[in-house]
Amino acid sequence: MTTDEVKLAFDKLGGLLPAVAQDAVSGRVLMLAYMNEEAFRLTLATGEAHYFSRSRQSLWRKGGTSGHVQKVKAVYLDCDADAVLLKVEQVGGAACHTGYESCFYRRWTGGGWETEGTPVFDPEEVYTRG
Repeated sequence: MTTDEVKLAFDKLGGLLPAVAQDAVSGRVLMLAYMNEEAFRLTLATGEAHYFSRSRQSLWRKGGTSGHVQKVKAVYLDCDADAVLLKVEQVGGAACHTGYESCFYRRWTGGGWETEGTPVFDPEEVYTRG
């Protein structure tokens, strides 16, 4: 099957597709974000992950402020053509804006949430407050 035969289902979630970023080497899930058609096209064209911010209603390039870009190594589409998996090289060692390697750094232990790992960077030093 060629790419011309697959139509991505942006219509299912109001123009967005969930996009999971996974470390291409370790396999660790780094983050979940959303892509609109423009973000998807820019990701393919540039080789760096672009997403659509639901809260800001705008396009953003991962690492545009922090420098912690995601270099895309492979792109996968699920069976329903309504979710994307990006295998990436995470520059700077952290995908999460809180400084952790992964946005999924809290694990349910049965009695509460436990933080795993330590931050790779201090967000106060990386992001400017406007």
